[in-house]
Amino acid sequence: MSILIRNGRIVTAESDYQADIFIEGEYITAIGQALPFQAEREIDASGLLVFPGGIDPHVHLDMPFMGTFSSDDYTTGTKAALHGGTTMVIDFILQTQRDTLRSALTTWQQKANGKAVADYSYHMAVTDFNDAVAKEVVQMIEEEGITSFKTFMAYKGALMIDDGQMVELMKVVREHGGLVTVHATNGDMIDALIARHRAEGKLSPLYHYLSQPEVTEAEASGRFCDMLHYTGCPGYIVHMTCEGALNAVRKAAQRDQKVFVETCSQYLVLDASLYEKDFEGAKWVMSPPLREKKDQKALWSGINQGLVQVVGTDHCPFKWEQKKMGENDFSRIPNGHPAIEHRMELMFTEGVRTGKISLNKFVEVTSTNAAKIFGMHPRKGTITVGGDADLVIFNPEKKHTISVDTHHMNVDYSAYEGWELTGKCETVLLRGDVAIENGQCLLAPGSGQFIRRGKTSLII
Repeated sequence: MSILIRNGRIVTAESDYQADIFIEGEYITAIGQALPFQAEREIDASGLLVFPGGIDPHVHLDMPFMGTFSSDDYTTGTKAALHGGTTMVIDFILQTQRDTLRSALTTWQQKANGKAVADYSYHMAVTDFNDAVAKEVVQMIEEEGITSFKTFMAYKGALMIDDGQMVELMKVVREHGGLVTVHATNGDMIDALIARHRAEGKLSPLYHYLSQPEVTEAEASGRFCDMLHYTGCPGYIVHMTCEGALNAVRKAAQRDQKVFVETCSQYLVLDASLYEKDFEGAKWVMSPPLREKKDQKALWSGINQGLVQVVGTDHCPFKWEQKKMGENDFSRIPNGHPAIEHRMELMFTEGVRTGKISLNKFVEVTSTNAAKIFGMHPRKGTITVGGDADLVIFNPEKKHTISVDTHHMNVDYSAYEGWELTGKCETVLLRGDVAIENGQCLLAPGSGQFIRRGKTSLII
């Protein structure tokens, strides 16, 4: 099908101009003013913004955790993403300790095949590194197009690898053009604090937050940067929350070291006072936890300084009955919150409209930088001839309210209930198909494709 989008204000990470976009099949084939083409369908975007489909590089769909599974699967999660202007997600495959990466890949392919509505790719979480796994890492990069490898510095006994394994993984990944990403918190310190609080009978959600003080994240972030510097491997810190961790990256930059940083929308707009709501605070139990107002300020500044390149969500929803598993013990509350649908509109309302970031920076951190870092640019993350026609037609003046009654995520509460936003994703295209229109999803499960990714680019 051919589509002609007329008179939109096109915004990319680098540009901002008025033009038409002509789409044939899955691709953009022409951009210009008053294009002289006939199309099977025309969309009038007068007065509206047109920007690249969002890329959320941090989601957990149908993920096993603490004896249950995150409540959004590949169908409900990617459909909700499309409603919020995100056309591509990167999920995390979790290797089971003493098992292979190949086995984990097969498990996640079964979760996604024929079910995804938006496009997707994978990070491979390495939880048990050895010589055999090292060979599989190479296979994932060269044969499967999975070029990023997640590591955990916490969750001992389930996900965590030690520093020696981390260094050896970095050497292999560096040699073959991949990227090591990390959950950077000091697991030993956290485990000790959890044990102490439980022994003292301090069991409310507030003690989830108090068991993960800023120093646990700052120390681990600095240690990860040092290991990257030693090995020469490119690295990426996921879900950074605090000023102390950002200062560790700033220190690395002073020695001309590039470390990529992702924060999440919740860390920019929510704070730790929510943990004082008795058990209702469980809605915001995630790891790392929400921080303080001063950390929000530091992260927004880090975005403008180029120290924070990406805003994701760490979308990992659990229904209220699942959260109540920890009603009498904060350490048993499944970690995660629903966010995949609201990232783009929250960032526009709380970032662009308040003057914290520019429109170009908005596109950069919600789409373009992720495409570059994770080897998908210029196919994804920009508006260019030959690129995928992943587009959002956005009404910057439309007001609406976030509510569990209207969101599309498979979860029975909203972490942002009653928030009033200005700016709405009105029409969303996925590879040339109209995916969202008039509040309805027009694509079926299986419309989403697995996207093989190229090697990491250190130039963004």
